[in-house]
Amino acid sequence: MRAKRLVLLVVVLLTIGISPVPASAASTAGTYQGALPNGTTWIAEVPDGWNGTILLYSHGYLPSFIGVPNYAADAPDPDTGAALLDLGYALVGSSYAAAGWALPTAPQDQLDSLSAAITMIGQPPDRVLAYGSSMGGLVTAKIAEVGNGIIDGALPMCGIVGGGLALNNYQLDGAHAIDVLLAPDTQIRLVDFPSLGDAFASSDQMVGAVVAAQATPEGRARIALAAALFQLPTRVADEPPPDKRDSETMQQNQFDWLVQTLPFVVPGRFDIETAVGGNASWNVGVDYRRLLMRSVDLPEVAALYRAAGLDLSADLDRLTQTADVVADAYAIDAIRDTSVPTGSVSIPVLSLHTVADNLVPVQHEIGYAELVRRAGSGAYLRQGFVDHVGHCNFTSAEMVAAVEALDFRVETGHWGGRTTPMALQHAAVATGLGPAAFVPRPHGLSLLGDRTDAVVGADSGR
Repeated sequence: MRAKRLVLLVVVLLTIGISPVPASAASTAGTYQGALPNGTTWIAEVPDGWNGTILLYSHGYLPSFIGVPNYAADAPDPDTGAALLDLGYALVGSSYAAAGWALPTAPQDQLDSLSAAITMIGQPPDRVLAYGSSMGGLVTAKIAEVGNGIIDGALPMCGIVGGGLALNNYQLDGAHAIDVLLAPDTQIRLVDFPSLGDAFASSDQMVGAVVAAQATPEGRARIALAAALFQLPTRVADEPPPDKRDSETMQQNQFDWLVQTLPFVVPGRFDIETAVGGNASWNVGVDYRRLLMRSVDLPEVAALYRAAGLDLSADLDRLTQTADVVADAYAIDAIRDTSVPTGSVSIPVLSLHTVADNLVPVQHEIGYAELVRRAGSGAYLRQGFVDHVGHCNFTSAEMVAAVEALDFRVETGHWGGRTTPMALQHAAVATGLGPAAFVPRPHGLSLLGDRTDAVVGADSGR
């Protein structure tokens, strides 16, 4: 096994122009760093008593506009990284070639960084598990599809595993509702931003419209509709879930999430458009009544509309009739090629998600499971869910338990019941790293904003 892997890695290294180092040329334990020709930097940590497994970490989205250096990362956080090193895992991770929406290069950047790290370490691993957070969860899902023969298992955490196209479309749906229903007299650009400043201006306009609307029952009902299209949670951190009949509390929670989320995701669309060369979303031909009928938030929205004396059907018709955003064909091709999983995997994949995530809704997991099922790869996929609120809000105990469950599957060839909520909970508590809250898969979730066929054209801006 190890000899075959070494031969494969030598071929990969020679292909990308790196000469392999004999195993005797370097000691194993230590910290290693390097850079690839495209500017990607990488880091690797190998503990004393290395167990032979490398964990290849893919970090999350680093907005191009926040001015934070694009450093390599090999773990989600220092505590989790330390715990994994204590268990004998070696850690490797890169910066990717650039900040922003890094999907066009990130999977290959990670694989090339892995190869460079193994060369410098001087000893091939027994196996490699890919894991990653948020956008890095999507990178990990893509690596699981293209890294066959190099990657043995994958753990996308809080990942955009429903794909960048669905992400773009459901965020467009929510923004469209704000534009049409809350700011009818304001021209808000939703896509095709000429500059980052234009994206921030749109974000400011949307937040202003939402804050003003929260003062009236009519506005609150329409905010709930927009939040449902954004797939936002109806609960907040440190509070119990509202009663399903408590529409007012659910709406207040969604309002709080919306005003926090818009300033991040609207400028983030500028990064995606820059990466794929145009607008990769559309809503021409979308039936907004049909979308809401499939939403878990329908009862809340309907109750608030009744209380406000508004006609929900009329508002949904209005959204459908005014939906005029057309995608750029080349951008659709680019985002599908780089940022949408096919679901076709031939290695074990265990995904992990919180049940209430404001930036990457748990609905992504339902969409990903369907992709994998359609590709005929369902036996390879297991999914874990934790009862936490917020984006990537996992404890070290939960992440370590997930890594060990995946490692067990790769080592033994079977899951062994290790991915049931009860088994993951027991394993997480047994780590001694803190609390854990594994729960069964949520039910009744709405689908993502994916579309069957792209509507494309030259005029994509609004």
